Amino acid sequence: MLRYHTIPVTPFAQNCSIVWCSETNKAAIIDPGGDLNKLNKAITERNLELQAIWLTHAHIDHAGGVAELAELLNLPIIGPHQGDQFWIDRLADQSRMFNFPLSKPFTPNRWLADGDTVQIGNCTLNVRHCPGHTPGHVVFHSEEAKRAFVGDVLFVGSMGRTDFPGGDHETLIDSIRNRLWPMGNDTVFIPGHGPEGSFGQERRSNPYVRDLQF
Repeated sequence: MLRYHTIPVTPFAQNCSIVWCSETNKAAIIDPGGDLNKLNKAITERNLELQAIWLTHAHIDHAGGVAELAELLNLPIIGPHQGDQFWIDRLADQSRMFNFPLSKPFTPNRWLADGDTVQIGNCTLNVRHCPGHTPGHVVFHSEEAKRAFVGDVLFVGSMGRTDFPGGDHETLIDSIRNRLWPMGNDTVFIPGHGPEGSFGQERRSNPYVRDLQF
């Protein structure tokens, strides 16, 4: 069974999630944007074997700690979609712009595409390409656990920004309608910022997306 623990990191309170297989204790970390000491402490306390970094997209608050963590623990970097290459290339510029510790660019060991899967222990998650916030944004979905790690695509009561380079409002709306909603109303989503919610609740009450049908 998939388990997870979410830790807000960086001054932007970005939700970094540690996910693991309860049968094997093998783990991956989603969007380690920073505060690596805090993240490593949480992994050690749970006696987890960290095996990979999974990345939803390459904005600094999600990707700022990726290169350092990958080098420190010799971890493969999985994701995002190749559409975010230019954001990876601009990590140093992003660091300076938002007053983050200097972050180095990196080359993912594996780019992800819509319909791919990722594996941790005995748990398989589906990958959905959900552009709009960034061109290469991906989402990780566990059908078994009814959980989706959606980065900055959707928030409780809101949705991702589309005013950064490569963002597009209609593309994001299409991603939510055709990629997220089919996962089911009872699926709980873990956003990149703020509390968890369910797709069903957002379809009923979120003013940005409640009228979207699929």
